[in-house]
Amino acid sequence: MLKPFCAVIFDLDGVLADSEPSWNEIDAKLLAEHGVIYRGEYHRNVLGVSYRLAVEFYKKTFDLSVPTEEMMRRRGEIATEFFANRIDLFPSTKSVLEELREMNLHLAVATSSVSASARPFLDRHKLTSFFEVIVTGEEVDRGKPHPDIYLRAAEKLNVATDASLVIEDSLSGIAAAKAANMRVAAIPDTRFVDPGQYEKTADYLLKDLQEVPALIRDIGNK
Repeated sequence: MLKPFCAVIFDLDGVLADSEPSWNEIDAKLLAEHGVIYRGEYHRNVLGVSYRLAVEFYKKTFDLSVPTEEMMRRRGEIATEFFANRIDLFPSTKSVLEELREMNLHLAVATSSVSASARPFLDRHKLTSFFEVIVTGEEVDRGKPHPDIYLRAAEKLNVATDASLVIEDSLSGIAAAKAANMRVAAIPDTRFVDPGQYEKTADYLLKDLQEVPALIRDIGNK
């Protein structure tokens, strides 16, 4: 018998924030500084992974010799400007969070993005108060697909991992949550990925955030 959920842990990029299209622009600007013309052709390779893994991928792909730490710092600076001024929410984000809060669930964000970009975004859209815990990429040694960020979120919430539901949009994020012994509801962005790739890895496959409360109620009634 499945344990009812007592916590929901959200990824930020592509789940609460409609940010995935902007990452192509962010990385295009980053790579242009190193003489690379980039049009988002490797978006799937860096979807949901840590800044370090994304930067190391670009360095290898484009044969760049710039230090990894320097490139990670610069990516964070560019992303911070985008999150602070340009990136919007998915339409149902606030109403879903309000409904989940009324269900007395513990809510958290666990994002590969750095605090300097994630927190101003949550503040700008008046989402910060919904979450008991916000864990960002620089707080863990290993980013997604390793489980560290989700384990940290559960520890801060003081909840069991098997009573936690993770909401993700990337295969690397799903892998991280499963490695943390959590159940995962995937909301793949069909603009960038094939939902069929998610069927074997996620516990639940959803069309959008609005389906999350009904899923939690359904599990609780079984």
